[in-house]
Amino acid sequence: MAGVLAALVLGCGSGGDGSDRDDRNGTVAAVIKGVENPFFATMRDGIVATAREHDTPLRLEAADGLQDTAGQASALESLASRQPSCLLVNPISRTNLVEPLSHAPEGTPIVAVDSPVDRAAAAAVGVRITTFVGTDNVAAGRLAADAMARFVDRDATVAVVGGIPGDAGSGARIEGFRQGARGRFDVAETIGADFVRERARLAAEELLRDGADVQGFFAVNDEMALGIAGAVRAAGRRGEVAVIGMDGIREALVAVQRGAMSATVAQYPYAIGRLGVEACLAAAGGATPPARVDAPVQLVTGENVARAQEKFPQPVEPFDDPLARLLAD
Repeated sequence: MAGVLAALVLGCGSGGDGSDRDDRNGTVAAVIKGVENPFFATMRDGIVATAREHDTPLRLEAADGLQDTAGQASALESLASRQPSCLLVNPISRTNLVEPLSHAPEGTPIVAVDSPVDRAAAAAVGVRITTFVGTDNVAAGRLAADAMARFVDRDATVAVVGGIPGDAGSGARIEGFRQGARGRFDVAETIGADFVRERARLAAEELLRDGADVQGFFAVNDEMALGIAGAVRAAGRRGEVAVIGMDGIREALVAVQRGAMSATVAQYPYAIGRLGVEACLAAAGGATPPARVDAPVQLVTGENVARAQEKFPQPVEPFDDPLARLLAD
C-alpha cells in the first residue's frame, strides 16, 4: 500500500485538523511515485512548498516504490473519495490511475505531472485530464545526444540504458536520443535496468568486460548513470568513456563536478511540483490552464555545474511560467 508522506490541511476550516468529512475547501490532493528516488522526493518538496506559499490545504501520498501500481491506485481512490478541489497525479504507468480517477466527483480538475495518463483510456471511462505538466522527454533526449556528440568521436559506439519496460518517459528519452544520434554516432545497444543504479552498474560492467568498443553511455535517469560511472571507473576507463544521465539530482551534479559523469540533462522536479500545484489552483479557481505545460530542462556540464549546484533545486535560468500569470490575473 502507499505510504502516507503528508496530510497537510493548511488554512482549513473546522479547526484545521484534517478531520473534515470531505475536502471541499480548496484542498489539493496529490499522489506521486515513491520518494526513495530523489527525483520524486524533490517533486514532493516543490508541491508542499507551493501549497504552503498559496496557503492551500494539501493531502499528499506516495507509492511505496516505482512499481507499486496497485498501492498508488488505492491511495488515489481514498483521496478522491474526500472530494478535493483538484487532483494532482504522478502515475507509475499510463493506465494504473485511470480507474480511480473515474470515481472522482464529476468536474474535479485533474492535473498529471511528469508522467502522463493515457488520454484515450481515460476518455473511455469519462475522465478528462485538465493539464499535463512535465518534461518534453523527446526534446530532452535530443539534448543528451547533442551533448554526447561533444564527448565522443564521430561514428563512435554508444550504449543506452533504459528504465522499466513500457515506461513512457524512458521510451521518449530513448527515442529523442536516437533521433539526435543520427549521422553523428551509433547507438549500438539498449539495455534495460529498471531505473535502478545497481542493475545499471552490473549491465555496464558486463558490456565493458566483453570488450565492446563503447565510447559512451546514455542513461535515462541519473541513478543509473551513477551506477554506470562506477562501472567505468572500475574498468579503468574514466575519462575515456562518456557517461550522460538525466534529471540533475544533487549526486549527479557532484559527479559532473568531479568528472565521473560527463553531463546530465537537468530537469527540475521541484519546478514540476510547483507548476502542478499552480495548474490545480488555476483550474479550481475557474481559469483554463494550458492542456500541456513544458517544464524547463538544461544541460549541465563541467562548464556550468557550479552554478547549477548553487541554484539547486531551482532551474539555473528563469523560465516562462504561464500558470503563475494565470494566478496573478
